Amino acid sequence: MEFQDVVDRRRMTRSYSTDPVDRAVVDRALRNAVRAPSAGFSQGWAFVVLDTPDDVRRYWEASADTEHPDAWLEGMMRAPVVVIPCSSKAIYLDRYAEPDKGWTDRDEARWPQPFWDLDTAMASLLILQTVVDEGLGALFFGIPPEADAAVREEFGIPDDHDPVGAITIGHPAPGGATGSARRRPRRPMDDVVHRGRW
Repeated sequence: MEFQDVVDRRRMTRSYSTDPVDRAVVDRALRNAVRAPSAGFSQGWAFVVLDTPDDVRRYWEASADTEHPDAWLEGMMRAPVVVIPCSSKAIYLDRYAEPDKGWTDRDEARWPQPFWDLDTAMASLLILQTVVDEGLGALFFGIPPEADAAVREEFGIPDDHDPVGAITIGHPAPGGATGSARRRPRRPMDDVVHRGRW
């Protein structure tokens, strides 16, 4: 698929069939994810891949009320793959305390933005784009704060890594919850692009 087609066709998929996803597709998406830019080439990301029915079920049981699913959850729980992208602030703080970076401490105040989360988000976008290129669907969504501890415990996510969200991957199916893009127009370019100054 042409790159512009991938960008134009990317949508958040909220309903999936139970058809399996070829493991090679997931592997390609992860290979592309680790090609994302990262400050100081820190690469402070990790990905928990859940691609068996049991692992996917465990994810939903740890993060949602599977006894009373709404339309969104019903559509999402059919996705055969869930990826949990995690960021590590510690890896970035350690990297920038190395001699070639010129800092002698791990002071978090030096960071104008949490690049550990930003870089992991860019890696996540590459997963979404790869999935579209493969003709499949995906959705990036947040893990509810009240489920963070349960998801960490269920999948052994270490304290020095933080889930930044989750990504479902699968074959799109009709139905499911509608997204905000159906109810809200895309903001015009003139409202969001400022050349030379605001």
